[in-house]
Amino acid sequence: MIPAIALVVTFILTSGLIIWGKANPLEAYYYFLIAPLSSRVSVLEVLVKATPLILTGVAVTFAFAAGYYNIGAEGQLYAGAIAAAGLGVALGGLPAWLVIPLLLLGGFMAGLLWALLPALLKVKLAVDEVVTTLLLNSVMLYVVSALLNGPWRDPESGWPQSPEIAASAQLPQLVARSRLHLGFLIALLAVAALWFVLSRTGFGLKMRAVGLGKEAARFAGVRVERTTLIAALVSGGIAGIAGMVEVAGIQFHLIGELSPGYGYTGIIIATLGALNPLGVGAAAFFFGLIDTGAQTVSRALGVPVYLGEVTQATMLLVTLGMFLLQRYRIHLRRL
Repeated sequence: MIPAIALVVTFILTSGLIIWGKANPLEAYYYFLIAPLSSRVSVLEVLVKATPLILTGVAVTFAFAAGYYNIGAEGQLYAGAIAAAGLGVALGGLPAWLVIPLLLLGGFMAGLLWALLPALLKVKLAVDEVVTTLLLNSVMLYVVSALLNGPWRDPESGWPQSPEIAASAQLPQLVARSRLHLGFLIALLAVAALWFVLSRTGFGLKMRAVGLGKEAARFAGVRVERTTLIAALVSGGIAGIAGMVEVAGIQFHLIGELSPGYGYTGIIIATLGALNPLGVGAAAFFFGLIDTGAQTVSRALGVPVYLGEVTQATMLLVTLGMFLLQRYRIHLRRL
């Protein structure tokens, strides 16, 4: 019930901003939540926007479930995007049935390798992973900038973007004349894999044990450091796939603005989903709906498009507050 209640509270709190923008809150909420689902084109666009959010949400959830607070999904996403942009050009002469799996593997491995250093610092030296993973996001942005303003800069236009990947490296469309691509199915498979690992495997049980209490898990015989390391690396790999999907499914080349913060939003989605695979999928769909609805409400009512981001942030704070209040009970006593 918490996400549903948080949604109602969020809309009550953001009503003031909508009124301040000289718009009707009920009408604005209609354009936020109902209008994007009223046409085939907008529904498909919601799914397109939800695709990278599902993948980053799954990536963060995988790490958080093991008590490893991976804040570096944004950098790991860009690592996967770099791998996809490079391999998409280099493997252009191969058939699509071979290139696309290789791009998936390359994106996964790139994200995994970018997550390796903070993971090792955590398990070997007990260095706080929140700091190291967060700082590496900035490092990765400088790496991307160096590539796009150096060897990958477009020689004709001078525009900072990598060469376009080959047609065989581009993810096929799922629906004709739309932007919905194979990456959406990959994201759904990631959700299913997360559910299976966490609820149906011995390793998933170990992960949850470590996440709930490292010392208790160690006392029970769980190899805490090994479990944490694997969870951190797999988390980075899944985030890398999110970057690969954006390059191969939407942009077809690497640009500096590839991600508007998908990695950070994945943290919100994992939190709203309560580290539950189905909850993560639902939260990602909701955020895709809000992103699409923000454009609609801005055109229809003149409300700033940034209201969508404000709504997302408000819902996170409300949800966190409600999870905290779960620990308390109110008792009424007669004097």
